[in-house]
Amino acid sequence: MAAKLPSSDMSDSIETHPFEPFFPANARVLMLGTFPPAPKRWCMRFYYPNFMNDMWRMMGYIFFCDKSHFVDAAGKTFKLEELKAFLKEKGLAFYDTAYRVRRTKNTASDKDLEVVEPTDLDSMLHQLTECRAVVTAGQLATQLFAGHFHIGMPEMGECVEFLFEGRSVRLYRMPSTSRAYPMSLERKAAYYSRMLQNEAVLSKK
Repeated sequence: MAAKLPSSDMSDSIETHPFEPFFPANARVLMLGTFPPAPKRWCMRFYYPNFMNDMWRMMGYIFFCDKSHFVDAAGKTFKLEELKAFLKEKGLAFYDTAYRVRRTKNTASDKDLEVVEPTDLDSMLHQLTECRAVVTAGQLATQLFAGHFHIGMPEMGECVEFLFEGRSVRLYRMPSTSRAYPMSLERKAAYYSRMLQNEAVLSKK
């Protein structure tokens, strides 16, 4: 499932997902947001590209006890190649639950997204043969995933199990890493840490 670059014809204001799926062959955990922010908010061409989003600071905090581990402060970006190597080592895959969207307002907020075409979630899980856990960040991503597979939405920080092609998969609901979400980075990290420990990606302390 190759993601296409956005069309240069924006007359219908529909955006197509700009990034290729990041699917390491050993991926055990698939992390899904809703859709990337508009390109003007990017500091790199990769997932969570807004320099103000805390996903990669949170990963640095969880794994290295250093929020700045993946931060290139001088360039106001993230250390992309180091980050990709780390994610491959840990078996963490990334994509989003929406493939084509329309922004109803000029914001990056989920509440201002109209999903025109959802991602082919079955195809993703079929490709990721080692994947046993899916993590959705935010309410809309969770609704899209849970609705597609006709499963209940887990409570924040919890998971529900479902069967896909004969294998058991756990769906975890995690808080958004956007700074607009009213929760400290440390509290968000606690949720993600428990999930990563449960999936044996992070050693239990």
